[in-house]
Amino acid sequence: MATPVVTKTAWKLQEIVAHASNVSSLVLGKASGRLLATGGDDCRVNLWSINKPNCIMSLTGHTSPVESVRLNTPEELIVAGSQSGSIRVWDLEAAKILRTLMGHKANICSLDFHPYGEFVASGSQDTNIKLWDIRRKGCVFRYRGHSQAVRCLRFSPDGKWLASAADDHTVKLWDLTAGKMMSEFPGHTGPVNVVEFHPNEYLLASGSSDRTIRFWDLEKFQVVSCIEGEPGPVRSVLFNPDGCCLYSGCQDSLRVYGWEPERCFDVVLVSWGKVADLAVCNDQLIGVAFSQSNVSSYVVDLTRVTRTGTVAQDLVQDSRPLAQQSAHPSAPLRRIYERPSTACSKPQRVKQNSESERRSPSSEDDRDERESRAEIQNAEEYNEIFQPKNSISRTPPRRSEPFPAPPEDDTATAKEAAKPSPPMDSQFPVPNLEVLPRPPVVTPTPAPKAEPAIIPATRNEPIGLKASDFLPAVKIPQQAELVDEDAMSQIRKGHDTMCVVLTSRHKNLDTVRAVWTTGDIKTSVDSAVAINDLSVVVDLLNIVNQKASLWKLDLCTTVLPQIEKLLQSKYESYVQTGCTSLKLILQRFLPLITDILAAPPSVGVDISREERLHKCRLCYKQLKSISGLVKSKSALSGRHGSAFRELHLLMASLD
Repeated sequence: MATPVVTKTAWKLQEIVAHASNVSSLVLGKASGRLLATGGDDCRVNLWSINKPNCIMSLTGHTSPVESVRLNTPEELIVAGSQSGSIRVWDLEAAKILRTLMGHKANICSLDFHPYGEFVASGSQDTNIKLWDIRRKGCVFRYRGHSQAVRCLRFSPDGKWLASAADDHTVKLWDLTAGKMMSEFPGHTGPVNVVEFHPNEYLLASGSSDRTIRFWDLEKFQVVSCIEGEPGPVRSVLFNPDGCCLYSGCQDSLRVYGWEPERCFDVVLVSWGKVADLAVCNDQLIGVAFSQSNVSSYVVDLTRVTRTGTVAQDLVQDSRPLAQQSAHPSAPLRRIYERPSTACSKPQRVKQNSESERRSPSSEDDRDERESRAEIQNAEEYNEIFQPKNSISRTPPRRSEPFPAPPEDDTATAKEAAKPSPPMDSQFPVPNLEVLPRPPVVTPTPAPKAEPAIIPATRNEPIGLKASDFLPAVKIPQQAELVDEDAMSQIRKGHDTMCVVLTSRHKNLDTVRAVWTTGDIKTSVDSAVAINDLSVVVDLLNIVNQKASLWKLDLCTTVLPQIEKLLQSKYESYVQTGCTSLKLILQRFLPLITDILAAPPSVGVDISREERLHKCRLCYKQLKSISGLVKSKSALSGRHGSAFRELHLLMASLD
C-alpha cells in the first residue's frame, strides 16, 4: 500500500524580477487571486499572472516612480498614482489609457475603487483625500482632516462610506452621501498602515506600526477589541470572505484572529518577509512580497488552518477561562450592509471646487494620453485573461484551480528534484484568471402580442408588428395573384395616420424653435410643455442637456413635473432623457436649494430673495415627489436600475 504524500501548509510559489529598478508598490486582484499588478521606480505599471514568469502587459505614461496601484473589483480597470501626484486609469480590456487625473500636490500614497460606481479615491502625502469621477475627469469632493500622509483608503462594501488611515495615528470614517467625516478612531500610538471593512457586518479593522490591530464597531463608533503583541508593524490584513476571522500578514508568519473576544486561532510560518498584499481564492490564501526589483508569491492552504474555535497559542493575553472564549458566532451581532444589486453609486453632494481642480487641463490630458501606452508583452495570456469577457462562450468557462502543494518531507522533494523536469505547464496547471463566471441571463418567453414594459430605444422591428401579418396565407391557387396587392394594402394601413402624427410633431417643433431663436430658453420650454406632447419635450431636453450652463432655477420649476412623467414612460429613450435631466438638476441645484431653505429669514424686504426662496420651495416639493418614484425603481436591474440607484443616492439629503 502506497504511503500518502503529506503536503505543506504554506509554500513559496515563485519569484520574478518585476521591474528594471526597485518595486515601489503592488496589488493582488481580489476577485481571482491570480492577477498581480506592480509599480516601480522605472515609472511603469506591469501586470503579471501568478505563477507565470512573463509580464502580460506594461503600462507607461508616468514620469515619476509609481507609489500606489489598485485594481477594481472585476479586474477590468487599474489605477496608479505616482510620486509627482498624478493619477492614471487604464482600461485593461481595451489596453489603453482611460483617464489622467491631476490635483494632488505630493506623491500618491493610497488608492481605492468604488465597489459599484466609476469613482476612485486617492490619498496623498499632502494629507488630502480626493474622490474622482472617472467619467468626467474631475475631482467631485475633497476630504480634509488628516495632518499627515494618508496611507490606506477603503470603501465600505455598500459604497456609502470611506475609511482612511494615516501617519497621524488616526483612522477616520467619511460619509460619502453627506460629504463629511462621520467619526474619528484614535487609539493607535503609531502610523496606521492599513484598514479593512468586514465583508458583511458594520465592523472595521485597522493595523498599525505600533504592532496592534484594533477592531471598531461602526454602529456605536467605539473599539470592540485590540490585539497586541504582533511581531512587527502590521502592513496587510484581510477578512475571510465569510467574515469568520481576520488574516494578518506578519513578519514571516500568517496569524488568524478573532475579535469577540480577541484571540489567535492559528499561526502559520511563511518565509515571506514583509508581505505587501493578501487575497483568498479556492480555499487558498495568496500573499505577495517585494524586495528591491524582485516580487515573490506564496500560498497558504486554508483547509489546514484553524479559522474558528479554540485558541491556538497563548499569543493574546486573556485572563478568562478557555471555556468562556467562545468562537465568533455565526449570526452577526451588527447590522448588515445593504448592497445594490448592480453597479452604480454616487456621492450625494458635489462640492463646487475650482475649475482647475474639478477638471484636468485638456492640453495636458491630450499630451499625457499620447505619451501613455499599454504594451502587451504576452498576447496569448492577455487574450486568455481579458478578452474572453467581451465574447460569448458556448461552453461553461473554466474556473481557476487551486495551486498544487509540494510534498512536506524533504526526501520526497529530493526524489522529485532528481527526476527530469517536465514542462512548466505540466508542473503548474495554467489557472484561469477570469473573474468568477457570471450566471447566464435567462429571458422568459413573452406572451404573444404583449408589449414590453419598457420599449427599447434601439430595436430591429416595430413594436407589435410582424412581417407575417402583412402577408396573408394563400389558401387556393386562384388567389395567388392577389398576394402583392393585399400586402401593399396592409403596408399602407396606418400610413396616413403616421403622416399626420409626424406632421403635427414637425409643426410643434417649428413653434418651439421660433421661440428658441429669440434666446429665451425659459419661454421655449414653456411653449413645449404647453403643447402637451412629451416627444417635443424630450427633443428639447436632449438639446438643453448638452449644455449645462443653460439650466437655471426657474427652468427647473417648469421641467421637474415633465421629468416625473418621463421617468414613468414606457419608452426607454424618454426614461434616459428624464434621468439625465434630473441628474443635472441635482448636481447643480440641490446644494443651493437645501442651503437656501436652511438659511434663517432675512431682515427687511428682499424681493429677489423671496422669489428665489419661492422657486426653491417649489423645486424641493417636486423633488420630494420624484424621490419616491426613483426609490421604487432603484430595485430594477440593468441600465435602468443603475441610473435610478445613482439618482437615489444623489437625492439622499431629501429623506
